[in-house]
Amino acid sequence: MEFSELREAIEKVGLVDAHAHNIVALDSSFSFINAFTEATGTAALSFAPHSLSFKRNVREIAELYGCENSLKGVEEYRRSSGLESSSLKCFEAARISAILIDDGLKLDEKLGIEWHRSLAPFVGRILRIETLAEEILDSEIPDGWTLDKFTEAFVRKLKSVADKIVGLKSIAAYRSGLEINTNVARKDAEKGLTEVLRDGNPTRIANKSFIDYIFTLSLEVSLSFDLPMQIHTGFGDKDLDLRLSNPLHLRMLLEDERFSKCRVVLLHASYPFSKEASYLASVYPQVYLDFGLAVPKLSVHGMISSVNELLELAPIKKVMFSTDGYAFPETYYLGAKKARECLFSVLRDACIDGDLTLAEAIEAAKDIFALNAIKFYKINVDANAFSSKDTVSVNPVKIESRALENSSSLVRVMWVDTSGQHRCRAVPVKRFSDIVRKNGVGLTHASMGMSSAADSPADETGLTGVGEIRLIPDVTTRKNIPWMERQEMVLADMHLRPGEPWEYCPREALRRVLKVLKDEFDLVMDAGFENEFVLLKSVSWEGKEEWVPIDSAPYCSTASFDLVSPMLDEIVGALHSLDITVEQLHAEAGKGQFELAMGHTTCPLSADNLIYTREVIRAIARKHGLLATFVPKLALDDIGSGSHVHISLLRNGENVFMASGGSSKHGISSIGEEFMAGVLHHLPSILAFTAPIPNSYDRIQPNTWSGAYQCWGKENREAPLRTACPPGIIDGLVSNFEIKSFDACANPYLGLAAIGAAGIDGLRKHLRLPEPIDKNPSLCANLPRLPQSLPESLEALKKDSVLEDLIGEKLLVAIKGVRKAEIDYYSQNKEAYKQLIHRY
Repeated sequence: MEFSELREAIEKVGLVDAHAHNIVALDSSFSFINAFTEATGTAALSFAPHSLSFKRNVREIAELYGCENSLKGVEEYRRSSGLESSSLKCFEAARISAILIDDGLKLDEKLGIEWHRSLAPFVGRILRIETLAEEILDSEIPDGWTLDKFTEAFVRKLKSVADKIVGLKSIAAYRSGLEINTNVARKDAEKGLTEVLRDGNPTRIANKSFIDYIFTLSLEVSLSFDLPMQIHTGFGDKDLDLRLSNPLHLRMLLEDERFSKCRVVLLHASYPFSKEASYLASVYPQVYLDFGLAVPKLSVHGMISSVNELLELAPIKKVMFSTDGYAFPETYYLGAKKARECLFSVLRDACIDGDLTLAEAIEAAKDIFALNAIKFYKINVDANAFSSKDTVSVNPVKIESRALENSSSLVRVMWVDTSGQHRCRAVPVKRFSDIVRKNGVGLTHASMGMSSAADSPADETGLTGVGEIRLIPDVTTRKNIPWMERQEMVLADMHLRPGEPWEYCPREALRRVLKVLKDEFDLVMDAGFENEFVLLKSVSWEGKEEWVPIDSAPYCSTASFDLVSPMLDEIVGALHSLDITVEQLHAEAGKGQFELAMGHTTCPLSADNLIYTREVIRAIARKHGLLATFVPKLALDDIGSGSHVHISLLRNGENVFMASGGSSKHGISSIGEEFMAGVLHHLPSILAFTAPIPNSYDRIQPNTWSGAYQCWGKENREAPLRTACPPGIIDGLVSNFEIKSFDACANPYLGLAAIGAAGIDGLRKHLRLPEPIDKNPSLCANLPRLPQSLPESLEALKKDSVLEDLIGEKLLVAIKGVRKAEIDYYSQNKEAYKQLIHRY
């Protein structure tokens, strides 16, 4: 019998990947070895490379990349080619048309679902119920959580997203096992919640009664909205008790008549319980199967055996494909490649054995790889594209999604210059896809020599209108613009030519510094920004337009909040759509002033998020007829606006800025103290980055909570460096430190690079902190003032060889030249700072 037709059908079909997870950034602390094994620690490092699947999968990735056949060779290729290039290579080879992503897996520096839309025409979200419950319990409410309050919040949230997801997911197998009790007594659920809360934040739900209660609530919602429930079954990492992950434990759930119409998917082929899963799918109409993870994590024989066992009893219409891809694009490629090979072998043998005809085998391949999932998850696609006998489209999915290129008209390619101004060039989306995505757009060298006063290069920057660079889009930052229909935005790197970073690129400067921190000390720097801004309204005065604050209410005024509450709601919603975490917002002490605090994350992503946050605030304010300005000192007789940043240090995903026990005098680890001491030592020159215009120094004054003296303090808001112990941290320990002498005229990449460089110097020299200042620094004798003007901080920078060595000589020349131009212009034009509201 000739099977070339079957092979061709399997190779050509566009796959619907029904269960996967987020990809992570290249500098994630999640080790690449995890792409090839579920083992961790010693098992992963010592023994996993000697498994059959590990050897095979590394070899196949090396063949795809054309690199050395070793884990090291693959890793070097990934670093040199970049995440975008390697992702596109993997997904083009995998031919995946749709991805359903469970974004509840906690991974360092994982990329948002929006990022993945560049990899497949359709990307849907699977909501992990345990993660949702933990996020809810991590938030604080008055009088604490009760079972009724939790139930109301959990169900409300599930219902609010029901139309935005394609299914739910549970990892009960990892926590308490699959013997789900759908009739948990209220007292047992309450006791379970109490136990969970007693363990403190961050919440990890492991109490069986409470997990079963959450599972049952989720089933009730899934029934109302006809959402399927994916259930982890079978093998996983060592956190899982394999004995409790046998799907036969689900009998009580499957026999409960209330949930007989709740469709459930048994993930991962339930390996090593594949026969049991097949049996359940054959006798329970609501049970479906998925074989991701078993393929490609098993040996070739194991993969074929597992899929064979699923098909022994289960109807073909109930078996679905997934890669269980996670963290690395290579896992998607391997899952797709091995699934095609495995299913070909299984279906070919079924034909030889007489179980199927060739035509039935081809139909089975289309069903398993695409059609079953399209119908099951109700994906809005043209299923006819899969059912043609003669042709099978590689990319058949046609959906209505705002992320699709034909739904957008323009893409804004954005950068931030030396003076901290946001700039962009817009290109039609087709040109972006065809040319700009890989080759960038041209930009003059002069762009990094411009000051806040002139759109021409400053004299002493070494940059002129001669020469051109390329703005290369970082597609991991590509977003739909929330306030503008049919437009997108993306942040760009500056390259001399594609693949060759320009030494003046701010994003690259930050990466260089962070690489030193990682290579020398195995540390990752986290940052979280606060945004202070003033809302202005337009008034006419003697025939002229003036912009004045919208009110003069006091700090944390409820009246101020009410005044612009609809606008603030819109801002928060827009940021949420961009996967940017908002921790809190309130009215500040200045006239018309507000503050929005963002969640912390790794420095490059934190800076990216800061840029997008400012764009959102300004744009939505304009939409409401207001002007939002981040100018450091709008009115010389009022409070200024800063962009305070909180810094912490991570190693292997754990906060190591915080002391591990009671041995630390100040609640800071020795690593944290050395890093912070370096920042304090270099703070005068850091100000040339973080307070970059003369107006910045009108803000940094004593008694204004802006940090005017070179000192640090514990929860001392008059100190420029303040150690913080936020809610949820053990009393006496410090999780991060705040730098108050940072404003929104600063380029955040350059500001964080300067902070990181100073911290590295502190670590290298084992610097120690002086005693903290526990009162208003202005009352302390002999305490040095920080620079009181931009010329003073610029002079300090000129004397600081450490920052020059780590950030780059040519880039520092440009920075100094721009700062000199700022000094010259504003010293001659005393009122010109008032026009900065239109630039910042």
